[in-house]
Amino acid sequence: MDPAAHGKKAGQSTIDDAEVARFSAMAAEWWDPSGKFRPLHKFNPVRLSYIKEKVCAHFDRDPRAPDSFAGLRLLDIGCGGGLLCEPMRRLGADVIGADASATNVEVARIHAGQSGLDIDYRATTAEALADAGETFDIVLNMEVVEHVADVPLYLTSCARMVKPGGLMFMATINRTLKAYALAIVGAEYILRWLPRGTHSFEKLVRPSELEMPLGAAGLYVADRAGVTYNPLADEWSRSSDMDVNYMMLFARPA
Repeated sequence: MDPAAHGKKAGQSTIDDAEVARFSAMAAEWWDPSGKFRPLHKFNPVRLSYIKEKVCAHFDRDPRAPDSFAGLRLLDIGCGGGLLCEPMRRLGADVIGADASATNVEVARIHAGQSGLDIDYRATTAEALADAGETFDIVLNMEVVEHVADVPLYLTSCARMVKPGGLMFMATINRTLKAYALAIVGAEYILRWLPRGTHSFEKLVRPSELEMPLGAAGLYVADRAGVTYNPLADEWSRSSDMDVNYMMLFARPA
């Protein structure tokens, strides 16, 4: 397939080598709920409930069924250590987990083996998968877009992999002063939930910056939700406030 047909120049990549190196260095801690990825472990129940609710509604599945995702082909792009891949596989989906870090992929592969789960993990990129003609009923694109080098190319590559009638979930951090105060200064420098430098303000992504390229790629916004943190309860929950963390659901017409 000619990459130029999709507006990609030879040698162009969505990979930010510094970001890959940063997460590779922390890879051994992916499954430690009190380690450097503790915020993701705390955040995971909100992500999982949102994904399950929307997938079951869209594909007319019974949310009470233990295998409600059976027969659905799912990609978790930027899968890290597999924190979303494993519950998706347990729900019955045919899961491919992709990450630019071979170290992350190896950690994810080992943990899946220990958990008795058959998940197809690949050290690869969104554009490589799209160029290979891979397509999916569901693409999970969670907390990744703020770490890539070329956002429009990345989003276009991901959109190409959504089948007709398929879904893509996006979760990221808004580029607002409120997000800078809470998600960067608060989380990284004051509370030290995350290593300093995990997020760069200029790389945060506004909802409109997702909607425009994905709309041009044939996807429409099916839902949007904010995610807020309650420090007293030490838990995350869905809300209407998208000023800091937010999730969006995109769909391709059948």
